[in-house]
Amino acid sequence: MNICKRILPSRLSSYTHALASYKASFSFFHSSPDTSIQVHSEEQEVVIALGSNVGNRLNNFNEALTQMKKSGLQITRHACLYETEPAYVTDQPLFLNSAIRATTKLGPHELLSVLKKIEKEMGRTKGIRYGPRPIDLDILFYGKYKIKSESLTVPHERIFERPFVMAPLVDLLGSDVDHDTVLHWHSFSKKGGIFESWEELGGESLIGKDGLRRVLPVSNRLWDWSKKTSVMGILNLTPDSFSDGGKFECIADAISHVQTMISQGVDIIDLGAQSTRPMASRISVAQELDRLIPVLERILKLPEIEGKLISVDTFYSEVALEAVKKGAHIVNDVSGGIMDSDMLNVMGKLNVPYVVMHMRGDPHTMQNNENVKYDDVCKEVGDELYERVRIAELHGVPAWRIVLDPGIGFSKNTEGNLEILMGLKRIREEIGRKSLGVSRVPLLIGPSRKRFLGEICGRVSGVERDPGTVAAVTCGVLGGANIVRVHNVGDNVDAVKLCDSMLDQVGR
Repeated sequence: MNICKRILPSRLSSYTHALASYKASFSFFHSSPDTSIQVHSEEQEVVIALGSNVGNRLNNFNEALTQMKKSGLQITRHACLYETEPAYVTDQPLFLNSAIRATTKLGPHELLSVLKKIEKEMGRTKGIRYGPRPIDLDILFYGKYKIKSESLTVPHERIFERPFVMAPLVDLLGSDVDHDTVLHWHSFSKKGGIFESWEELGGESLIGKDGLRRVLPVSNRLWDWSKKTSVMGILNLTPDSFSDGGKFECIADAISHVQTMISQGVDIIDLGAQSTRPMASRISVAQELDRLIPVLERILKLPEIEGKLISVDTFYSEVALEAVKKGAHIVNDVSGGIMDSDMLNVMGKLNVPYVVMHMRGDPHTMQNNENVKYDDVCKEVGDELYERVRIAELHGVPAWRIVLDPGIGFSKNTEGNLEILMGLKRIREEIGRKSLGVSRVPLLIGPSRKRFLGEICGRVSGVERDPGTVAAVTCGVLGGANIVRVHNVGDNVDAVKLCDSMLDQVGR
């Protein structure tokens, strides 16, 4: 079901009534720059759209975000990232589009001046209207106000006819309206709110076609993860991992295993040099780097690694930083930034995808009675995952670089793991109550050889749990997972291919 339609029926009448009231009472004024600055001295919540199709588009976005922060905007939410066909003037390169929510004490015309200054400093010239530009920054909403002056119209006059604006705008909202400013934004639509306007354009059915792709920037490309499920192969460089500890401590053995996984069709290699099994002893940053970096350097020299992605499985910010410097493409953090207080600051600057996993406690405490107790595991995992992402966004990690992992086997008992496998769509919906954008990012699951499979199937040894893993992966992919993290790449590549074929058959 389209999550935009999940303003629950029990809430719909009150939402509609409130929206009608706001349509009758929104603030509107004609203004000059001077008067509007005086009127708007209090902090306001704003929505700003970003677009770029000249030069390094992603770097342009990153620079614009940096400059906006320096100018006094506190960015609180990021939409997903979209690659779009140009509108109006079609003979030009593809655009990247997104949007942010932020708070500011700048008046509307002060804010406009700041954005125009950033555009100019980044090389934008007047040029032709709707033509190519290194950066385009438009104020979509400013607080609860409608503004009409010679230089500024808010809401932006053509929001509701443009899918490349509406898609990221909807991402910034939740299916639950979080406060009355958002109700004002809904009231500006001529339809029954922003969601209805989006549906009128085509809604989620537009994504992936008609020149509107939702993408995640990784390595040197924009990854449309909706096209196929990706297989992440596990390489444990540890002596004490639960399934294959000690098997790949020798660099030659590790490289041989990577080559085998590549020949079997792996998409991502996930290197872990620190065990996170229950009760695992923690090693130091230096020890982890000593295990990790020599293998990473050797892998990156393999000719067959071309086109594959390298992920580093670590909760240490120093390890993440060094691994990315050496060439890793993704950081996979089982703690979602909890086990190293500097991780989110580092991730805010690295500009690589960040896998945020759900876990309570740490490997020593995650399976205690308190941490595996849930009243509603899908709801609580969704809520707690969103809270980690919310904090990450405040540290500068945009939603377009987030991958979610519900943490199968971490702080869950057998029943909880099964509920998660069967409830991935529900987890997305729970996150979508707060942020539709975050609910739409790639979802990773890692059931491979986990203890709950052994309990159910009567398999004591991890390597005996591969058939159960294939079944769990199949369930997860059909339930909405985009990436599966596994030990046995060959069998799971086949399972994923079958699942993808079935999903393609029904139009995903």
